[in-house]
Amino acid sequence: MAGRYSLKIILWCCLFLITQQVYGQKYEAKTYLMADGHTLPYRVLLPENYQANKRYPVILFLHGAGERGSDNEKQLTHGSKIFLEDSFRKDYPAIVLFPQCPEDSYWASMNIDRGTYPIKTDFHYAKKPNWPLQAARDLVDTWIREGHGDADQIYIMGLSMGGMGTFESLIRWPKMFAAAAAICGGGDVRKAKRFAHRVPVWVFHGDADGVVPVVYSREMVQQLKDLHADVRYTEYPGVNHNSWDNAFMEKELLPWLMMHQKK
Repeated sequence: MAGRYSLKIILWCCLFLITQQVYGQKYEAKTYLMADGHTLPYRVLLPENYQANKRYPVILFLHGAGERGSDNEKQLTHGSKIFLEDSFRKDYPAIVLFPQCPEDSYWASMNIDRGTYPIKTDFHYAKKPNWPLQAARDLVDTWIREGHGDADQIYIMGLSMGGMGTFESLIRWPKMFAAAAAICGGGDVRKAKRFAHRVPVWVFHGDADGVVPVVYSREMVQQLKDLHADVRYTEYPGVNHNSWDNAFMEKELLPWLMMHQKK
């Protein structure tokens, strides 16, 4: 019995690795070099029949803490598949960027108490962002500056740590994005007014999240509603931290995101 169970685990792992390799083949591996010498590995998915002299919408996707590293692969674990679907490729030709945050850093500026679960996070935005978040922003700017991306159609998505990075990006650069989706994240609600009237946001969270408290999303959404912002909120009953699985199944998510242009 134990042997059969072990075999199933091995087969599942092999299938997972093969699937990741297939996704990886679609997403070209690149490295972004900052002026200060920092390097940010990233993957890029180009539209089918890509034309270098044409401008396309740009989607920046920020992964969670579990996908940090330097292998330039793990960041594709969650979310990369939805952009490979035929319907998206056909209806929304876009440049999709998946940067990878290093193991010793975070997208968002925050103090984390991992001694409790759910974790307790203090969002303390320094004058300058953490360098990986700055690099991700600069990466998008590069694709725009080189004439490949449309500055009026820049979108940001993120899950968990990446959801926190999404909110910080909106707070720091509210004039940059056309729309955003934040999954099981959080941010400094006191600074929500900086993007409330500029960027439509769709927020997702599971009410049983044992890692990032659902109250982080609830408080941000309530603050945005109080500011009369364009905000949508989807909360999944009984769902733990992996609410991204539910969010990625929302058929309206990508059409909603892509319908917006920068205000």
